[in-house]
Amino acid sequence: MSNQAAATSKGIALWKQILIGMVAGCAVGVLFGESAAMLKPLGTLFINLIKMLIVPLVFCSLIVGVTSMKDPRKMGRIGGKAILLYLSTTAIAISIGLGMGTLFAPGVGINIATSEAAVAAKEAPTLVSTLLNMIPTNPVKALANGAILQIIVFALALGIALTLIGDKGKPAVQVFESLAEAMYKLTELVMKVAPFGIFGLMAWVSGTYGLEVLLPLAKVIFAVYVGCVIHVIVFYSGIISTLGKLSPVRYLKGVINPATVAFTTTSSSGTLPATIKASQEELGVSKGVSSFVLPLGATINMDGTALYQGVCALFIAQAFGIDLTMSQYLLIIMTSTLASIGTAGVPGGGLIMLSLVLTTVGLPMEGLAIVAGIDRILDMARTSVNVCGDMMVATLIGKSENELDETIYNSDKTVPVSEQAKA
Repeated sequence: MSNQAAATSKGIALWKQILIGMVAGCAVGVLFGESAAMLKPLGTLFINLIKMLIVPLVFCSLIVGVTSMKDPRKMGRIGGKAILLYLSTTAIAISIGLGMGTLFAPGVGINIATSEAAVAAKEAPTLVSTLLNMIPTNPVKALANGAILQIIVFALALGIALTLIGDKGKPAVQVFESLAEAMYKLTELVMKVAPFGIFGLMAWVSGTYGLEVLLPLAKVIFAVYVGCVIHVIVFYSGIISTLGKLSPVRYLKGVINPATVAFTTTSSSGTLPATIKASQEELGVSKGVSSFVLPLGATINMDGTALYQGVCALFIAQAFGIDLTMSQYLLIIMTSTLASIGTAGVPGGGLIMLSLVLTTVGLPMEGLAIVAGIDRILDMARTSVNVCGDMMVATLIGKSENELDETIYNSDKTVPVSEQAKA
């Protein structure tokens, strides 16, 4: 009760502050246009603070997550569940995206000639190169460069090794546990400036991408956003209710803060601190499961990005007057699902994935020029879906492993990790 009173005395909830920052930023952007770009440094400061947290948080959280399980077989079981759920939901997401593209037909009537200036697509990594590059030849270099996939592999290996050596590994484990707790507290402090950073970001976005840019491509934006809403509210909530036997409303409330941060930062990896915090304190997922499943999801779970691929691929095909065959539809689903494993959870990563899809299916690469103009707007929605998917999988795995505190899950108040430890 005292915690609830303390939270009330502090005033407006964080997600409401963030929402106010978003609305105020949009209003300023519309009023001042490109001049609002002067506020972008506020957003850049916030994003830099988030980026500062990513590498140490992922590294320490994964090691703590693995060592807390104390059983390599359990870690393998949880990892298998997570990967299966992530890839399955990604395939569903792109199917929804293709459905939205077919339903709204955003590219019909545009009739773009192939003589438009071509866009040089960034080369997307192949599945084989992604798997080979997962192993860091120099772990220190991987940490310095922020190579998340390599950091995850090294952290998992180190965590397993510390578990296997038993008592000899306890001093090192205690160090990483202390560092992880410090990172959680630092995350809490950084999130206090989120409303100001998000205000600056939204002022810049709305001022730069005004109505004159959005209106011609409104159908694409609308199709992607409708698909994202359906995927979260219908599909994710449905799985939480049917497989997890949990309240979907409580899940939706729990994802508000991370989804809002993801919407404005457009980075799954950058939102990871907020995702881990909300999963533990609002949904009751154990530290071990959340510290293991969520960093993995930030790297390989790209449901929102896959959904975006479906809409944009159909948009480009329609805009250039190309009819896709059923085999091409299936190829888009397979390519996007597999490519999601190697797509970085950073702003703009979806364009790399889209270039791979267009090349595989044989669609004109010129289409990237059209989508790139509104990519930031689309990136906001797809990143939010990615984060909501990560939290959905963490919640389901926590429930299946009896590592979900349903008292916290069903509570209307946030329970800080420190208070959970006391309990």
